[in-house]
Amino acid sequence: MQIDSIDFQILQLLNKNARIQWKEIGGKIHMTGQAVGNRIKKMEDNGIIQAYSIVIDELKMGLPYTAFVIFFMNAHTHDDLLKFIDIRSEITEAHRVSGDACYLLKITVGSQDALNNLLNDLLKYGNYQLYLSIKEVKKHYNASLMSDE
Repeated sequence: MQIDSIDFQILQLLNKNARIQWKEIGGKIHMTGQAVGNRIKKMEDNGIIQAYSIVIDELKMGLPYTAFVIFFMNAHTHDDLLKFIDIRSEITEAHRVSGDACYLLKITVGSQDALNNLLNDLLKYGNYQLYLSIKEVKKHYNASLMSDE
C-alpha cells in the first residue's frame, strides 16, 4: 500500500495524539470523520499502523534509572539472548545495530541494585558497555512524521 499526502497528514495527527477523534482529524484535513476512519482502518489492515501506545513518565512511576547498554554477544547465544531480552521487562527497547556491537538496549529500573542484577544476568550472553542517562531531553515521537510547523 502506498500512502498519499492525506494518509501522511492523518499519521502526523495520530502521532501527536493517538486518542484524537476521527471527526477532529477530518476537520483539520477537510474530510468527514467516516472517511478518516476508513483510511485509518486501511492503514491498520496493511500494517502501516501497527499499534497505539502511551508515553509514560518513568520518574513518576518510580523508575528513576535509565541506562543504555551497548551489548557484544558471545558466539552461539543469539536465540537465548533474544528470549532473555523478551522476558525481562526492564529492557524497554532493543535494537540490533551495525558496527562492533550487536545490540543497543534501553533499560529502565527502580534502583541501582535492580540495574546491577540485570547486568549480572546479561553477562552470561556477552559483554557490555553501560551508559547511564543523566536527563531525558526529548520524549519519543516519530521524527519522520513530525510536521515542519
